[in-house]
Amino acid sequence: MQMQPEFVEEARRQAEICNACRYCEGYCAVFPALQAERAFAEADLTQLANLCHNCRNCYHACQYTAPHEFDLNLPKALAELRHDSWDTFAWPGGLARAFQRSGTMIAVAFVLGFAALFLAARALPAEGEGFYAVLSHNAMVAIFAPAFLLPLASLSVSLRRYWAHVGGGRITLGHLRHAFGSAAKMRNLAGGHGDGCNFEEEDRFSQARRHAHTAVLVGFLLCFASTSSGTVLHYVFDAPAPYGFWSLPKLLGVPGGLLLGVGALWLAHLKLKADPELGAPRAWGGEMGFVLLLAFVAWSGLALWLLRDHAALPMILALHLGGVLAFFLLMPFTKMAHGFYRLAALVRDAQRREAS
Repeated sequence: MQMQPEFVEEARRQAEICNACRYCEGYCAVFPALQAERAFAEADLTQLANLCHNCRNCYHACQYTAPHEFDLNLPKALAELRHDSWDTFAWPGGLARAFQRSGTMIAVAFVLGFAALFLAARALPAEGEGFYAVLSHNAMVAIFAPAFLLPLASLSVSLRRYWAHVGGGRITLGHLRHAFGSAAKMRNLAGGHGDGCNFEEEDRFSQARRHAHTAVLVGFLLCFASTSSGTVLHYVFDAPAPYGFWSLPKLLGVPGGLLLGVGALWLAHLKLKADPELGAPRAWGGEMGFVLLLAFVAWSGLALWLLRDHAALPMILALHLGGVLAFFLLMPFTKMAHGFYRLAALVRDAQRREAS
């Protein structure tokens, strides 16, 4: 598998200039890894691109940006190569590039299409209370179990391809500790000096993107824990939904949904303020489509809880389930995959640090 040569060559040109300059030596994880190389193969550049968190500190510190003849824009060069690497390693392949081009429209089409199917499925026999009076528990499991497992299989193939491409070795507990510690603290979104990104405020530092990402991450994990606790209650303790507010699924799910919904809208707001020319302009629609899909899943889930006794419940449930199903099926081809690739890049960087 080979990425688009124009992205590789431009990233190589800029990396070689940065390696000669070294002004940004104390910045994010990209620069120690970059300065450890003397020549840059495609695999080296792919690893650097996935280490980059697009904080943009280096661009605003650089003396060689336009109108200088070097015309450096390292955040854009790495973003273009990063997105191309996701498209190249994705399995099946063509879906990733389609989503990057028209992500918002594809997400809307998936949500509405699946919602229509869920509304049609109301004709099937249902049992139970609350949501299960609209669509049975067995029908939900039959739909969502494959929709959860198949994207994980797709992502595992993609990540194996990436790992082989960048020359990753045997993973130890120490490598994982370094990678998960960096991801949990959003260390590379703090910028080179810990003052934050130059993402939406140009040459002014801001921690907003770091905080918004943290809200989305924590919210997503709480929602996943809420669903998992509901599964345990249903199958282990024979306690099916609906659950009261003081139950574990609600105590995890309500704050999780709020954090996920607020964080996703915050990210969308920051993305609208940011300069698209310091990222990958061709992938802007796909990135925005994914963020808005996250927000829709979160807020429609909260609406289900608030309007659980309303006549509109079947429609809201169909739209929410359509959003969740679209999220899972599109996951390997959206920016959701970036979390897995960035984690893999951090693990590979831990191996480089250990060997140096």
